[in-house]
Amino acid sequence: MLLSCNTKNKPEELNTESQTEQKNDKIQVLNFGTFHFGYTPDANKTEFDEHSEKAQKEIREISKMLAAFKPTIICIENLPKYNDTINKAYQEFLSNPSELNTTYGESSMIGFDVGRLSNVSTIYGIDNHMGYNYSVGDFIENSPDYKNAIDSKTYLQLTNNPFADYPEIAAREANYDNLSLLEKLKLINEPLHLDYSINTNADKLLYVGIDDGFEGADNAAIFYHRNMKIYSNLNRIPMTTQDRVLIIMGTAHTAFLREFIKRSPKFEMVNTLNYLK
Repeated sequence: MLLSCNTKNKPEELNTESQTEQKNDKIQVLNFGTFHFGYTPDANKTEFDEHSEKAQKEIREISKMLAAFKPTIICIENLPKYNDTINKAYQEFLSNPSELNTTYGESSMIGFDVGRLSNVSTIYGIDNHMGYNYSVGDFIENSPDYKNAIDSKTYLQLTNNPFADYPEIAAREANYDNLSLLEKLKLINEPLHLDYSINTNADKLLYVGIDDGFEGADNAAIFYHRNMKIYSNLNRIPMTTQDRVLIIMGTAHTAFLREFIKRSPKFEMVNTLNYLK
């Protein structure tokens, strides 16, 4: 998760992307980012006991907040080929919702519960998997056998001090482990934090390479490509302007989808932070 290079001149985006939700003929989207509640191969992990009574209670409260959006379509970070299996589990949860389903982490814990509260019939997976080396930049920087031939200074700044120009976000980030679940989710859905997520997962790799090679850029391109395919999977789902789409993804994917949706003639994003209250 890291800060994009063009946010320095946009401090007004610290807390909101738009103050009001416009009404037009575009499909409304609540683009919600989260950390992974269960196992994740991601480089950045949050310690979280999804089975604890406290966590289950917090998640149900957050589900109520997101259900206030009144989604008609819910998309989660799972592969479309598993939609039948996921929806079978969803129907089983609907028949006995007394305990949250933890099988698919946040996808089932939040996704299923929001679906129940909103009377959504089907859950859609929109993920796509591609091989990608998160650590190539760190490997080059820390290897005695290689030298970063592009821009070590910027890479290390983005790695070690991404919020240098934003002390309020930096303070919240430094206290991240002590925040409540709601406060964690509010922080990682800040526009600046979403920019940060793109940078740490992809853009900072554009500052590393060996000799005249493009080891960083090549891996960043894979992550960009993966998110383009995720967005294409979103567009495979039949929907009309009467639909309201809730997307529940890891924050890096949320950040990329935010960029695609902002330019889309089809969709309009609501302000996620308006629902996390």
